[in-house]
Amino acid sequence: MNISIELSLYPLAEQEFKSEIWAFIKRLRNIDGLKVVTNGMSTQVFGEYDLAVKHVMQEIKLVHEKLDAAVFVCKFINGDRSHVEAES
Repeated sequence: MNISIELSLYPLAEQEFKSEIWAFIKRLRNIDGLKVVTNGMSTQVFGEYDLAVKHVMQEIKLVHEKLDAAVFVCKFINGDRSHVEAES
């Protein structure tokens, strides 16, 4: 089964917040089997369910261990939602 995950990371009170966000994204991009898409509002991760959830949760834990305060807003939906549906 595949999954689609949308993530937004808000490192609170961090001077170097952009570098922390990009480091998080780059680590996810290095995982074989995951498709990672970014835009100005969030990051989307697409892939096999267990692989995607495992690595996203590991990366969230790593950020929480490194930063004093970081908020993640996450959406999880089954299936690959990386393809835009045509308007009917």
